[in-house]
Amino acid sequence: MKAIRKIAAMTAAAMTVGALTAGWMSASTLGAETEAEKAGAFSAWTEGAASLDALTSFMEDITDENSENYIPVEDRIATFDFDGTLYGELAPNYFEYMMLYHRIMDDPSYTPTASQIAVAEEIADNTVNGTSYDHLPISHAKAAAEAYAGMTMEEFDAYVKEYAKTEVDGFDNITYAEFYYQPMIQVIEYLQENDFTVYIVTGSDRFLSRSIADGVLDIASNNVIGMDVSLVATGQEYVDGLDYVFSPEDQLVRGDQLLIKNLKTNKVTAIAREIGKKPVLAFGNSSGDTSMLTYTISDNPYRSESFMLVADDAERDYANLEKANGLAEKWESMGYHVISMKNDFALIYKEGAVKNPEKAVIFDAYKTSEDSEDAA
Repeated sequence: MKAIRKIAAMTAAAMTVGALTAGWMSASTLGAETEAEKAGAFSAWTEGAASLDALTSFMEDITDENSENYIPVEDRIATFDFDGTLYGELAPNYFEYMMLYHRIMDDPSYTPTASQIAVAEEIADNTVNGTSYDHLPISHAKAAAEAYAGMTMEEFDAYVKEYAKTEVDGFDNITYAEFYYQPMIQVIEYLQENDFTVYIVTGSDRFLSRSIADGVLDIASNNVIGMDVSLVATGQEYVDGLDYVFSPEDQLVRGDQLLIKNLKTNKVTAIAREIGKKPVLAFGNSSGDTSMLTYTISDNPYRSESFMLVADDAERDYANLEKANGLAEKWESMGYHVISMKNDFALIYKEGAVKNPEKAVIFDAYKTSEDSEDAA
C-alpha cells in the first residue's frame, strides 16, 4: 500500500514539473490522477461502495478550509473497535478467547483451576454449538486475569505473539497475526494521511491488543484502550500501591484482578478519560460499540459520522446471515453508515487466505453427535 502511494506521489510530482516547464496541465488530467490515487489507496474495496463514498465525501468536506464543516487537525480523532471491526472474530471466535482456551487446555506449562476449565469449556460450547452465555465476556475476563497473572509485560507480549503464529482455525494460508480486514487497514492509512489521530477502543485486553497490532497498524501503544487487569510490582504481593514503594529489584507484572471490561458505556467513559476529546469518526461492529458510535454523532460540535461493519459474507468468511441482515437495518435506523463485507469488500483478508471449513478442528470434541453426522 505504501509503495503504491509512493509511486503515485512520484508520478504526480513528475507531472507537475512537466506542466510547469511546458506551461500546460488540464483540469481533466488532474482529476484523472486523483481518481487513480483513490483507486490505489482503496484497492481492497469494491468500486462504488456506498460506505466508502460516505467516508471520502466526509473527508473532502472536513479538510476543506473553505468549508463550514472544516475540522482543525488537532480535533481530527477517530476511534475503532478491534475484533470484528479491524480484525476477524468469527474463525472461530475472538482471538483472546482462543488464546485463553489454549492457555487453559493446551499449555503444558500452566496448571488451570477447575473454574478456569469451566470457562474454557463454555468458550468451546459457545463456538461450536452457538450456546449463549451472557456472563461469558466477564467470566472470560476474570479467568484471563488469573491465567496470565505473574507475567511481566515482556513475557505477556511474547506469549501473545507466539500464539498469534498459529494458523487460523477454518482458514488456509493465514495466521492469527495476519488476520486483519485489509479494507479497514486502508481506512486507517487514509485517515492518518489526512492528519487524523487514530485510537483503538476495544473490549479485548489492552495489552493483548497492543501486541497483536504491533507491526501491522501504525498506531502508538498509548492509543490502544481496552479491558484492563491489575498490574503489580513483583515484591508488592497484596500491599496497596499507595503503601508500596517500587524498588530497583522490582518488575511490573500482570495481577489477577479484572479492573474494567471495556464495553458499551465503558467505552464512552474511557474515551473521556484517556483521549479527552470527542471523536468525529467512530467504527464498530456490535452492540458493544453502539454507545461509542452514538456518543460520536450526538451533540458533536463538528460534523461527525459513525460506521458499523456487518459480517454478511458467508462465502469468503463465517457469518450468520439472518443476524447480519437484521443488524444492517438496525444500524441504519440508529444513524450509522453500514459497511457490508459482502458488498463493500473486494478483498477481506490477505491475498491467498481461503476459508476452509474442513480445517475447523480445534473444538471437535465439543461438537454434538448431530453436528458430527452432518460433517461426515
